[in-house]
Amino acid sequence: MFIVSLNYIGKLSEVDKYLEDHIDYLNRYYELGIFIASGRKVPRTGGVILAQAKDRTALEGILNHDPFIIYNLADYELTEFIPSKMVPELASLIN
Repeated sequence: MFIVSLNYIGKLSEVDKYLEDHIDYLNRYYELGIFIASGRKVPRTGGVILAQAKDRTALEGILNHDPFIIYNLADYELTEFIPSKMVPELASLIN
């Protein structure tokens, strides 16, 4: 499992131009079961995505399709972790 920390490097006005495209991108990977949760950072300097991908290379390939990456509006920091405990509703995510 991965924590994806997105940091805006473009102006918020530019980020907002591509927000709908970014949401469409997120929805596609939610439907595929790759993304588990996502949302904005507070203050609004970027966002966070909780993802389950088979490996870092696969996730990097997915992230390269994000409009925020394509238009050089954000960069990502990936943190891989192995969940060992979760609330019962998410226990199926533990491998």
